[in-house]
Amino acid sequence: MRNTVRRELVARQLEEQITARFPVGQRLRVLDVGLGHGTQALRLARAGHRITGLESHAPLIKAVRTALAAEPEGIRERFKLIEGDSRETGVHFLPGSFDVVLCHGVLMYTEQPDPLLAGLARVLAPGGLLSLLVRNADALAMRPGLAGDWETALASFDSTTYATRAGRTARADRLDAVSATLSGIGAPLHAWYGVRVLTDQVADNAHPGSVRELELMLAAEDRAGRTDPYRSVAALLHVCGVRGAPGEAVADA
Repeated sequence: MRNTVRRELVARQLEEQITARFPVGQRLRVLDVGLGHGTQALRLARAGHRITGLESHAPLIKAVRTALAAEPEGIRERFKLIEGDSRETGVHFLPGSFDVVLCHGVLMYTEQPDPLLAGLARVLAPGGLLSLLVRNADALAMRPGLAGDWETALASFDSTTYATRAGRTARADRLDAVSATLSGIGAPLHAWYGVRVLTDQVADNAHPGSVRELELMLAAEDRAGRTDPYRSVAALLHVCGVRGAPGEAVADA
């Protein structure tokens, strides 16, 4: 259920940003860096956009190829899959090659994210959209605290690292730090959302009891993810920057 919330909310938020920024019907050049299972990339390919996916893990590449094989030929033709490291965009792409760049769930596992982000901004065309999904360092105490793990909760207030549910050590980002980095690489913060405000504690194997329950859950999460103060304590932050737009005000999203 938590993955469903993440996928659906990010898809809605991404569509909102794309619709607001680009003319209706424009076929966008989209790069998904660290595309994982390709959920968002496939959605955009089905919408008619040209997709390039960059992924380094062989099992995930295999999974995306399997998913692509089940798609119509027209979608397969619009989807290019490249095996490569997310930090090496300069090796594969020329500056300004893409209208939209996605980097979702990658920075958590990147020790030095600034060079990676600079590379993403470099391949983004002027006016292009950079979409990041990061772990919220300002909410690291929420999960252990709600679970009654007080020692971990107390330690989390002064930390930007955490243990994933799989036991892997990962890093988190604070919104103000991400915003400063985006300004520094020429893609200032344009909008941001919270993701998994209300459902981060849900068990991995939980399922909604009905379609109606799922609709209500997503509606509540969508509202919380764009409303203060709720979005500030979301497990994840969906942060959107715009290339070459230093004068634009930050949206409330």
